[in-house]
Amino acid sequence: MTDQLRQKFENLELNVGLGKISAFISISLGLLAIFGALCFMFPSVLTMPELRPVYAKHYDVFYFSLMFGITLSAGFGVFSALFRQNRYGFYGLCFAVVAAVLGCGLIKAPTLPNLPFYAGIDYFILTLVLLALIFIPLEGFFAKNPHQKILRVGWVTDMKYFMLSHIGIQLFTFLTVMPIQYWITHLPNNPIVPFVQAQPIWLQFIELLIVVDFVVYWLHRAMHEIDLLWRFHAIHHSTEYMDWLASSRLHIVEVLMTRFIATLPIFLLGFHTSAVFAYLVFISFHAIFIHSNVRFRFPYLRWLIATPEFHHWHHSSEKPAIDKNYAAFIPIYDVIFKSVYMPNHLASVYGTVGYKIPNSFVKQFTWPFKKYIKRLRQHFDHSSKS
Repeated sequence: MTDQLRQKFENLELNVGLGKISAFISISLGLLAIFGALCFMFPSVLTMPELRPVYAKHYDVFYFSLMFGITLSAGFGVFSALFRQNRYGFYGLCFAVVAAVLGCGLIKAPTLPNLPFYAGIDYFILTLVLLALIFIPLEGFFAKNPHQKILRVGWVTDMKYFMLSHIGIQLFTFLTVMPIQYWITHLPNNPIVPFVQAQPIWLQFIELLIVVDFVVYWLHRAMHEIDLLWRFHAIHHSTEYMDWLASSRLHIVEVLMTRFIATLPIFLLGFHTSAVFAYLVFISFHAIFIHSNVRFRFPYLRWLIATPEFHHWHHSSEKPAIDKNYAAFIPIYDVIFKSVYMPNHLASVYGTVGYKIPNSFVKQFTWPFKKYIKRLRQHFDHSSKS
């Protein structure tokens, strides 16, 4: 998507009565329906193996949901295009027609074998719909910044990050978890593992939060204090608006590094699969929640568990808040290591200080490397002249 087209979507104001709201709903549902229809057509390539038994058991429910989404998309598209004379409604209607053609059975999917690699488009669709249904109303009723738009500046870029992180989950796993698993299996027997796995699942869950967050705290702090790492982490801080979608803005280098290092204690200590699964689900939801545009303060709980108030100050561009509140879940680490900042009011200004980071997804990917590429070019230019 070009910068001009991205800016056009980001500047789209959802004013009532102009057909823009219905057009946005039509386009969104139409695109999701196309993705869903493709998942039905090519499940061996586009869906997660863990979810395929669920789809097979409840096929009618998912297929009805797809048809319902297509119908809604078409309905909102017709309303926006015909009754409000909005051309974006026509685009949504076109997406609905494409989804209907793909999903109505006119095009039959070939029988495909299970492949070693897959794209989790179904995971992207399910999580996007579920999180949007939870957080958009939550931010609407309990907004910290009630004037912030749902389609605020940067939402298209953050949606691309969201899509990459969910569709690319197998790629991230292949590059981070699998090397660790291979390394762990070739280590001598770890005497700690039987002790850890003999504990109740709930206790292992708590221990995971404590141990992993300790590792993440120091990794996060290093990303702020080491210039090379900061250039990648600065992408996450470049957003000037906090909401549930802002949590997805992470450079791929940071994602790979964080997942690799944070996964090490999980496998080294041998936590049970059930505890790890519960931890991953909880911490994923919590990470989105602490970025959300909500005004909850939790007066006592905020010193035990990271809250939106706590993490918003980490993103604040106010001078006293810079390089503070590194903990992802346990604020006590910041208290112990003297990096906590929690005044009696809420943060209001966000973004990086002293850095001009582009808003484009592609330009943000290349931005961290530009400084070192420039130095390398200057070195070669100097060498060639001498």
